[in-house]
Amino acid sequence: MRFTRSVLAASALAALTVGTTTALASPASAAPNTTPQKVCGSAYKTVNSAAVGSLGTVYLTYNAANGQNCVTTIRNNPGTAVDMSAWISVPDTEEFHEDAGRFSSFAGPTYVYGKGHCVDWGGSISNVYVQVYGSNCGALKEHRVTFTR
Repeated sequence: MRFTRSVLAASALAALTVGTTTALASPASAAPNTTPQKVCGSAYKTVNSAAVGSLGTVYLTYNAANGQNCVTTIRNNPGTAVDMSAWISVPDTEEFHEDAGRFSSFAGPTYVYGKGHCVDWGGSISNVYVQVYGSNCGALKEHRVTFTR
């Protein structure tokens, strides 16, 4: 009888431990493990963003102290590396920077001097692309394009 109680108690404890471990485990769709400020720098404030379908977001940030813009593309659910990109361009000066490759969490940072200029920027995750033209230049209305290849 004593052996049966010990086995039952051990089984109950094992079941409780497995249940607690399962309840405390991270969900499969964990939140992104980074922010635009972690990628670009703490002085960069988010001034615009565009969803990359349901896969993530492209962020345009600006540092008022040095006039630099930064773009980064961040996945909603980091994981296995996939094709990603982040890019920014200043049409007035023809300055362009891009970071493209296979990444597990984010692409970027990409920087340009954008003070006093309109910027074009965008990014991609897998086969979903976002492009924003004529952005952040006062009264001029920007043009957004999202497409899948």
